[in-house]
Amino acid sequence: MTKWGMVIDLKRCIGCQACVLACKAENLTAPGVKWAWIVDRETGSYPNTRRELIPMLCMHCEDAPCVRVCPTGASTKREDGIVWVDYDKCIGCQYCMVACPYKSRYYHRDRIPYFSSGFTPSEEFDTEFIGVQAKQVGTAEKCTFCMHRIDAGVKRGLKPGIDWEATPACVNACPARARIFGDLNDPHSEVSRLIRVARAFRLLVELATEPTVYYLPA
Repeated sequence: MTKWGMVIDLKRCIGCQACVLACKAENLTAPGVKWAWIVDRETGSYPNTRRELIPMLCMHCEDAPCVRVCPTGASTKREDGIVWVDYDKCIGCQYCMVACPYKSRYYHRDRIPYFSSGFTPSEEFDTEFIGVQAKQVGTAEKCTFCMHRIDAGVKRGLKPGIDWEATPACVNACPARARIFGDLNDPHSEVSRLIRVARAFRLLVELATEPTVYYLPA
């Protein structure tokens, strides 16, 4: 069985925010909502300081706290490991937001345009047309690994992580090739190889959520 995952190379990340913008454009997220974002911090004391960049997104945990606390089954995990929200089932209780240790969920409180003149044509775009479940006010939302791209690509015989049309937008947009996507259960995939040989680590492993997003040390 396929299990999708991602490896992020911290040596390669330059903090350009291309992944952030690609995610917003692909998933039509509202102002202030970032399914992908970058923690940019300075460590050390002057003059011995260092800049740290940590790209963040939903970790698509094997044992996802958000799924466990959801009272309606709206937060659910697919057989391929993708954790997603069924907006038709979500009642907006926000339990999942409290449970997520990675702070990767947002509450869709209202439809807000980017500009005071009103919604642009792209903001009015019917998301069902591109295969994304239309967002609903009063629901939680999060990164889906661009599952609409994965599903459509697989149906066409494409390989996520290799073929552009079947790969998450943030991976495609990275100019430094810091993001690698693929099947964690395939020992020959690039993500599996990097995890084996490159000292990959995961965030907050002490919580035993088993994230499927790995990082390579800077």
